[in-house]
Order: sequence, then C-alpha cells, then structure tokens
Amino acid sequence: MANSSEFNAELLLSHKYPERIFTYTERDAVIYALGVGACGRSAVDVDELKLVYHENGQQFVKVLPTFSALFSLKLMPTGALELPGLEYDPRLLLHGQQYIEIYKPLPSNGSIRNEVSLAGFHDKGKAAIAEIETRSYEKESGELLCMNRMTAFLRGAGGFSKSSQPFSYSNYPKNQVPAVKIPKTQPFKVFEDSTQPSQALLYRLSGDYNPLHSDPMVAKVAGFSRPILHGLCTLGFSVRAIIKCICRGDPDMVKSISGRFLLHVYPGETLITEMWLDSTRVIYQAKVKERNRTVLSGFVDLNRLASSL
Repeated sequence: MANSSEFNAELLLSHKYPERIFTYTERDAVIYALGVGACGRSAVDVDELKLVYHENGQQFVKVLPTFSALFSLKLMPTGALELPGLEYDPRLLLHGQQYIEIYKPLPSNGSIRNEVSLAGFHDKGKAAIAEIETRSYEKESGELLCMNRMTAFLRGAGGFSKSSQPFSYSNYPKNQVPAVKIPKTQPFKVFEDSTQPSQALLYRLSGDYNPLHSDPMVAKVAGFSRPILHGLCTLGFSVRAIIKCICRGDPDMVKSISGRFLLHVYPGETLITEMWLDSTRVIYQAKVKERNRTVLSGFVDLNRLASSL
C-alpha cells in the first residue's frame, strides 16, 4: 500500500505527458483484426474479409474502431503506467474500463499525434484508480480522429490519503459515461465466438507486451492460474460481434464505445456476446460459456442503423 508521507498528489496532477506519435501501417491494422478474431470462424467471412484483405478490388482494408485503443500504448510499453510519484506493482494493474469516441473512420495507415492527460485519480483504500485520456490527431492534417479514456485499477496502491476523506480528483463530472443496465428481456442478437489458446500471444503483437498475458509465473503472482486474455482483446471480440450482427459488417457506423471489464478471460474460452437495441445504442454483455460468467458489459452508440434491421 502506498505511503502517504511519500506520495505527493500534486506532483502527479501537475505532470505533463509529452505528445506521442503512433505510426502504423495497413499490416498493423490487419494483425490487430486477426488478434481480435476477425475471420477466425471462416477465412472468407463476407462481413470480415474486408478487415484483412483488399476484397473486390478495394484500395484499403477497413479498420476496426477499437484499433484506436492502441494509440496510447506507448504509455504502457511493458504494462507499466507512467504515474510520477506513485509506487505500485505493474503486475497488479487491472484494466477497469475503456471509453472510445470515433470522430471519423480510422485510416488504414497513418501517423497519429496523441495528446495524453490524467483525467482522474482516486484513492480507494486498498487500490488506486487512474483515468488516462488520449486525444488522437492525424499528424499531417491536424484533424481529431478519436478519443480514448482508459481506467486502470492499481491493486495495492491505495491508502495514500492524508485525511480521513479518500483522495479524489477528476477533470470530468461524475457519471459522464453513464452506467449500463442490462435489460431483462431476451437479447436482440446473440453471437458466439471461440478464442484460440494462442489468442493472447497473437494479440500482443499489436503492442501490449504486459507479461501477465504471456508469462505463467507473472500470471500466478497476479492470482491467475495461467496467463489471461487482454481486456482490450475481449472488447475487440464483442465490438466486432456488434459490427457483424447489427452494422452488417460496416465498422464506420460506430460512433462511441464503452466497456467495463468485469472478469478475466482465459485464452481458448468461448465468448457469447448478447446485444439489445435501444434506438441507435447497442447495449451488450459478454459471457464466458465454459464458466457461465459475465466478463464485459457496456454500450456501442451508432451513427445510424443498418437499413436491413
């Protein structure tokens, strides 16, 4: 647990993250799509081939909106989050939530300028919660492409508050991203997809090399029986299911994404994504079939509905 006499919250809050450039190619976009299961059930999937191949003479592959979550990876090249003045064990870091806003379709390749800031920081007693926001611009045009807000749960890093009131700081009003209530009705759509035993090893090629997802000993220290799947990989699976089932395979229909990570997934397990349609919002939850446990929930807002729905 952090020592309050050694931790200076002002030092952390005043820290300015440098602008970071993320350059990627079409190959990176394809590796990412494969990492979140694209064409995993069929190599000629009519909805997903465009994500990995120039189908029917198309000039560029289409890019999944969740690919934008990679733009801030330089913050955590080995799984450690840059939080000056706070001591914590990066092996005990858990990804709590991810929120994404897409302002224009992501290009198949590009150089992205990222402005990173600390959006919130909270003492929860046995843990600390950090909210990191990344606003991503096309380097050449300066046009804003997307915004990501990641919430990290840092186990063992809390207890640094000097008063009886837990420390809490946020640049944003509470509940800006509304909590999701899963409907009691039958889902509008259900999509079942199997992850591969090597899924985390494939997904890590997109840049998240946290050994929690590949090293058995690190996973045991963190309390897991074996390496777990990246939370963002699970999110990619569910959003891809929504694009397939609700958007008729068109990733450009996605406006925003919210995901709350509830439980770990082991590579090789089967994910069942349940979807409910509420106007242009898709409420969803993902379950692990083998354990019958909910691992992810959230919503995806769409620009419009597919005409055939």
